[in-house]
Amino acid sequence: MNILVTGGAGFIGSHIVDRYIAEGHNVYVVDNLSTGFEKNINTKAKFFQLDIYKDSFDKLFDKNNIDVICHHAAQIDVRKSVEDPKFDAQINIEGSLNLFQSAVNYGVKKIIFASTGGAIYGEQEQFPADENHPTKPLSPYAISKLAVEKYLYFYKKSHGIDYVILRYANVYGPRQNPHGEAGVVSIFCEKILGNKQPVINGNGKQTRDYVFVDDIVNASVLALGLKTSELINIGTAVETDVNYLFNFINRFFGNKFKEVHSEPKMGEQMRSVIDYKKAKELLKWKPDYNIEEGLKKTCIWFQESAPSEKKDI
Repeated sequence: MNILVTGGAGFIGSHIVDRYIAEGHNVYVVDNLSTGFEKNINTKAKFFQLDIYKDSFDKLFDKNNIDVICHHAAQIDVRKSVEDPKFDAQINIEGSLNLFQSAVNYGVKKIIFASTGGAIYGEQEQFPADENHPTKPLSPYAISKLAVEKYLYFYKKSHGIDYVILRYANVYGPRQNPHGEAGVVSIFCEKILGNKQPVINGNGKQTRDYVFVDDIVNASVLALGLKTSELINIGTAVETDVNYLFNFINRFFGNKFKEVHSEPKMGEQMRSVIDYKKAKELLKWKPDYNIEEGLKKTCIWFQESAPSEKKDI
């Protein structure tokens, strides 16, 4: 298949590109390199430096017979979305519509969309949350993801484009950028490797469903073969708190730091965890990595990628 991966220079997108290429697909990458890195892009992929909000996709689609779009390009900083909801909507909603209209015009058959299970349900009423849980997003970022989900339903009904919406839990792993998008695992790894004290927001008992990036990649491969349009959670159904993450990573790198806590962040969810029964049923997917295995692989990658002067810890 000819597959376009938007955000293919970023953390998750670049891993998916690698796997699609390994599976024998022709892969085209779109990224504006605002948070992604050209070094992440597989050399066998064809790269287009484009902005999903500002740029036209006509030339790309006209010259390449794209079968599937795997859409990861987004503004993913929740705090930035709160500070500037208009900017968030421009990238995540208007940018997606720009892409989807090109998909209509050039006969794309399917869109796989990276949505959020970690933020879209808001303060949960059931644990873990399945796909039927009420959506009560607490940030413009989560609102924009939900809006794009609804637009995909429209494009299916109006234009016959199939979709698979994958609502990710909190993804972590190699290549995660500790700046900007700022996943807590990558932040702790970078701080400790840089001999800087990590600071835990609040009491550190906030829980999230942490899913390793390789498991996300597996879901994105399996979604290619799904014959129906579906909304599917991709998580582990296991809660892990921030204190556990800190202590695991701290021990891995020599146990040099004590737990240091700051004031809690306003409006931060205390618990978030999602159910993956539907993924198991429809995709035959389950998480292959538990939190210990995933954290170990992530720590090793950050250690090997750190500047040499920071490795002796």
